[in-house]
Amino acid sequence: MSEYIVISGSNSERLAKKIAKNLDAKYLRPQLKVFPDGESRLSIPKSASSKTIVVVSSTGPPVDSNIVRTLLLISKSSEIAPNVIAVVPYMGYAKQDKEFLKGEIITISVIAKLFKAAGAKRLIVVDFHSPEALDFFKIPAENISADSLFAEYFKKRRLKDPLVVSPDTYWKSNAEKFARSINTNAVALNKQRDRKTGKLVIKPPFPEFSRGRDLIIFDDMVSTGGSILKTIQFLRKENFGKICVACTHPVFVGDSERRVRAAGVQEIIGTNSIEGKFSKIDLSGIISKAIKNTR
Repeated sequence: MSEYIVISGSNSERLAKKIAKNLDAKYLRPQLKVFPDGESRLSIPKSASSKTIVVVSSTGPPVDSNIVRTLLLISKSSEIAPNVIAVVPYMGYAKQDKEFLKGEIITISVIAKLFKAAGAKRLIVVDFHSPEALDFFKIPAENISADSLFAEYFKKRRLKDPLVVSPDTYWKSNAEKFARSINTNAVALNKQRDRKTGKLVIKPPFPEFSRGRDLIIFDDMVSTGGSILKTIQFLRKENFGKICVACTHPVFVGDSERRVRAAGVQEIIGTNSIEGKFSKIDLSGIISKAIKNTR
């Protein structure tokens, strides 16, 4: 019996295989059938037998379906192994961590209860939008950062005196940490979102900028690209050079990529928390290390 078995959600197969290789573990791909009404049926091969099963499954779009599938995999794994580690690099609903408007449901708190009820004994996430919200899960949870991986990537790039820009003050400390690691500085814009309309505005005071520098717009995730577009619109008068977008979770729904490209972004760099064309940074190493440290 191997120490680990790694099982993947349908949207995290490549990442799961890399993690299995790092752990010298067996990789299993569940069988998935989607019925005409949208229901999912999952099965795990009978050969699954291990002390610890690692379920690797990001819950990107379609978020609801992928969360249900992740819970199903965790539940079945808990019947097979006494220890189930849920690796969810991108956790849907992480932004719904407060009652922003009266009557709103704190959805991540409900999701957290489901993970525990399904049988997860431990949770590993990457650049979780609200680290404080991990307390909802009531199981040991680790939020690991991809900052060092982005630093390794950009140290190899020939950018002109790059300036790291966080689209809002929420991600300011992460942007500053990342900027220090590549020997530059960072600024955070004071972005405000109307909770009812969703409209974004950047409010003064405005930070000082230096003309002619390349930009790295650094954020935890990009979904519609609204924050990126508003940031570029504000910065355009500063006559910057090349514009790169770096985000841990490159969700990019709808025509968001087209709109971001049209705004002047030359390069989009994401991790494989969401597997696709922007997955230029591999998380398997830091996730595998986190798994080994859970012994």
